[in-house]
Amino acid sequence: MSKSETIKVAIQGIPGANHEIAARAYFGDKNVEVVPCHTFQEVFDVMHKYPDVQGIMAIENTLVGSLLPNYTMLRESGFFIHGEHKLRIKHHLMALPGQTIDDIKEVHSHPMAIAQCEAFFKDYPHIKLIESEDTAYSAKYISDNQVKGMGAIASSLAARLYDLDIIEGGIETNKHNYTRFLVIGQDDKIEKAELLEQNRINKSSIVFSLPHEEGSLSKVLTILAFYNINLTKIQSLPVVGVEWEYLFYIDVMYNDYERYLQSLDAIRPLCKKLRILGEYEASTITQTTNGDTVKKEKVQNALLHI
Repeated sequence: MSKSETIKVAIQGIPGANHEIAARAYFGDKNVEVVPCHTFQEVFDVMHKYPDVQGIMAIENTLVGSLLPNYTMLRESGFFIHGEHKLRIKHHLMALPGQTIDDIKEVHSHPMAIAQCEAFFKDYPHIKLIESEDTAYSAKYISDNQVKGMGAIASSLAARLYDLDIIEGGIETNKHNYTRFLVIGQDDKIEKAELLEQNRINKSSIVFSLPHEEGSLSKVLTILAFYNINLTKIQSLPVVGVEWEYLFYIDVMYNDYERYLQSLDAIRPLCKKLRILGEYEASTITQTTNGDTVKKEKVQNALLHI
């Protein structure tokens, strides 16, 4: 894909949300048009309606764990994982220009963001914390309505987009706060072939169920270990309507793609409904923060409404 080609990416949230920041970081200097969606389900709905649109979706956070409903939506969508991006999450307190923290009576943001910043607000008991649907939406609401005395917890990109001042930056309690995002889309065999030629595919996400028998999971894990497959994550979810049967979502990493394929052949007879959700290049943790390198003009010109 050339640098000049435009990539359309559906995100959960409005411009300035962490999903947009992750999408722009993942695709680097390529042209990105974001498609804002209210919910994760809407992301998949847009992708079904517009096949040229890719999606990006948070799947886990280092502080709160996995986003369980997203596993089910991904599996049922029929789409594939093309890649991943790990984003360092930074939360900033922002308000209309000229406001100070003493002026702020209430702060709005997504409940997860509020939970990750509670320690900061213990020193400001006069501030009421109010949950909203989205971090960036809270910033936009203040800007659109010119509400004084109200603050938002959001990204630095949101502050620039909606002309707010950052009263206090980096107010998150834990500075090792990362979210892993999955880039999803149609099964791009051409792109996958290029990655294989470059020996860059080293991670896979797989889902399967197992019979309710003693040792069924341990047998699968033993086989993967025999083939030198590194299990980096395992998540179980119940199979709806089937008592005591579970779907296992696993992430594995490997250095030898052929050896990995052999391991799949070895575990298939033991599994039920095994499906490869994606084979891709593993992400490394970068120092990318909430939009510090993204220009406001570029974001505004890239918005896509469909």
